[in-house]
Amino acid sequence: MEILWVLIALVLLGFVLLPFLRRGRGAVGLVSPDHPDAADPANYGFVREEELDIRMPGPDQDLLDVLDVVQRTQDYRAAQQLLAGTETEGERRWQRVQAFAGAASLELQQQPGGVGESPGGQWLRVWRAEAPKDAGGAAVHAEFLVQQAWRTASPGTDEFRIIMEEAKAACGEAALLSPGDPIPYIVELSVARGLGYSQKDFEQLWLKILDRAPVHMGAHLAALHYWCEKWHGSRDLAYSFAEAAAARAPKGSLLAAMPLFAVFEHLPEVTLVSSFWQSEVVTKAVHGALHAVHSARPDDPMLAHVRHMLVLFLVRGERWSEAMSQLVHIDGHVGALPWTLSADPAAEFAVYRALAVAGYEANGGSPASLPH
Repeated sequence: MEILWVLIALVLLGFVLLPFLRRGRGAVGLVSPDHPDAADPANYGFVREEELDIRMPGPDQDLLDVLDVVQRTQDYRAAQQLLAGTETEGERRWQRVQAFAGAASLELQQQPGGVGESPGGQWLRVWRAEAPKDAGGAAVHAEFLVQQAWRTASPGTDEFRIIMEEAKAACGEAALLSPGDPIPYIVELSVARGLGYSQKDFEQLWLKILDRAPVHMGAHLAALHYWCEKWHGSRDLAYSFAEAAAARAPKGSLLAAMPLFAVFEHLPEVTLVSSFWQSEVVTKAVHGALHAVHSARPDDPMLAHVRHMLVLFLVRGERWSEAMSQLVHIDGHVGALPWTLSADPAAEFAVYRALAVAGYEANGGSPASLPH
């Protein structure tokens, strides 16, 4: 019986890998890296796998410089100043709040503290103690608690609920310190998912965000999780939410890419037919995301998020040239979906990048023919 199960597993694996193992013109053949026919991503100026930055989806040098100062000196003031100078309603502030909270959470995980040893992330605790009325610090603390809940406890347990309740209170405090700031309410979207807010309560929270930042892409992505089938909604509810956001998206807004993220959240565990990636629902979502990317501002902080997601769908759909066109813009940073769901985001990204390069060259492409 065990042999039978092994054979079944091998057959299923063959179906999954078949699109990438076909040979001939237009197909990709997998060979060893030292094979003379192996495609080399380095020929395109792509960053080596071990040098890929898993912290962020795209470059933010000011944030990196401040993170370096804060973690090296354990002094929060550089972070406080950066957030104070970042537009309240913008996407970049939300990304920076997440980054500071994530840095503190990871420090605490790596250095939990003990006898005679201070716990990691001490700078955030000092920030809250010394500047209790600082809205930026309050928002980072609320997001820190949310990340701690997901990182250290399992949903449904008493420990998870206690941390999430603390995060909810922290969101309320942060909101009082900055009434027009959407960030505390965006943080609470994750609390709502974790604590299982009713749909009525969730919609009331969502209206507060729409009043403050109606086209905030980060907020829409956070809200989409709630409406997904694996949480408190369904495939239809998630698709409806994403399509409604895309329909009301103003010109140049990346909200037109929301349906692609809804499709991603409901991908089947195993896709046995390659035609799925060329299906109408996938093709339509990819088309919307490509349109959004082409019309968005080059400096939109959420642009990298959409490009990363597009790479997954374009590679699986064997649209090699289009995948390469996205890679030249995002290579070097992999701190975004879908890679962050992997235990090794850099390795996952590198596999798809290698497939894109191989497919591109199998169809006559070369570094010289790739537009930048």
